[in-house]
Parts: sequence; structure tokens; C-alpha cells
Amino acid sequence: MSAIEHAPGLFIRGFTPPLKLRDFRLAAFDMDSTLINIECVDEIAAAVGRKDEVAAITEAAMRGEITDFKDALRRRVALLAGAPVEALEQVWAERLRLNPGVETFVRACQDAGLKTLLVSGGFSFFSERIRHQLKLDFARANTLGVAQGRLTGTLFDRPWGDIVDGAEKKRVVLEVCELMGIDTAQAIAVGDGANDLPMMAAAGLSIAYHPKPAVREKAMLTIMSGGMDRALEVLQPG
Repeated sequence: MSAIEHAPGLFIRGFTPPLKLRDFRLAAFDMDSTLINIECVDEIAAAVGRKDEVAAITEAAMRGEITDFKDALRRRVALLAGAPVEALEQVWAERLRLNPGVETFVRACQDAGLKTLLVSGGFSFFSERIRHQLKLDFARANTLGVAQGRLTGTLFDRPWGDIVDGAEKKRVVLEVCELMGIDTAQAIAVGDGANDLPMMAAAGLSIAYHPKPAVREKAMLTIMSGGMDRALEVLQPG
């Protein structure tokens, strides 16, 4: 099914607007290049002079050209070995910003009674700060290994598994829906890259924010220009 341009830079597929935001109960968000303006792994790599190598792997993975996200992430993280922990603080302070319209859209979801979830293949150093900044209900991300104040180039194994990839994003969304006692049709999933597609396919409404082509081709609502708050052009609060 092809998308229809509902308004300049705003495309819809498979539904007739407007939808009511209050008909949904959960909004799940990717972090890097969705809630925030950067790919954190790329910016950390810049601190150790390896941004080009890491960014090339990131782009290929987000376009869907590298299908093993876990392997791609491990390869990128390995290139960060030796970076000082201060590099993470530097990225947070100097490079990381919320994307336009994010605060407005997240607040609209919260005001309409939705629970909010951040589920990211990025890093908990940033996701926890974003969770607190936006007052999100839940967050899951990967944790970088650190020893003696420097990154080890590895990821810290978590009790629930090793790496948040596309399958884990979907599993978390399904798990939160089950815990809330809601149907997946009452969930919204927002992302931009190929590893967001599984959770987007499981949700009742999928929103692609300035996405890669593979994501744009499948999302129900695609924002190609403007901020994330443009989703409110088809989602009414009441």
C-alpha cells in the first residue's frame, strides 16, 4: 500500500485521520536520531578519532544493509576501546539535543494518559538522562563496559540479555503491553532505522521520524519535514 501525502512532508498509510490519541495507551520511542539529534556511538567515536569507521557501520545498519544488528553494534563498540568516560559527558553537553517537537509530542502523549517507553540500541548513559528529562515511564538500552575510567570496547551483559536489537525492542514493547493489560493495537511505536521495524510492525500505529528509506516504506505515519509534533496533525488529543 502506497503512502498518501496528507500535508507537505507528512505521509500516511493504511488509516484515515484523525485518530484519537486517547485511544492509545502506550508510546514507545527509539532514541538515537528519533528523540535526539545524534547517533551517540558515532559521536563517542569522534572523541577517539574513529568516527568515519563507526559511522559507516551505523549507516549501513540503519539502512538495513547489515542485517545482524548485534554484530554491527559490537564492531562499533570495539572501536571505542580506550575512550575516556569524560567523552560521554562531552557528547551529552556539547552534541546531544532533543529533536524538534519531541517535548511537545511526548507531553501530549502523557497528557492524554499514555505511558511512555524509551527502547534503544544506544547506551544507558544517555537513555537514563533522557528518561528523566522527558519524565518517561520506562527505558531500556545497552550499557557500555568501563574499567579504570575508560571504555573497554565491550557491552555489559544485563539480566534480560546481552544487546537491545530490533527483536528485543519488539519484545519489550510486547512485554510492557502485557504488563499494562492492553492490546498491541493500543501502542504507538516511533523510530527511524531498520532495527525499529519489528516494534513498529507490532504496534497499532507506527510513526517514522525523518526515517531511512526502508522504514519510510512501511510506516503508517511518516514525518519527512518538521518536528515530531507534526504527528499531532493526525492525532487529536481527545
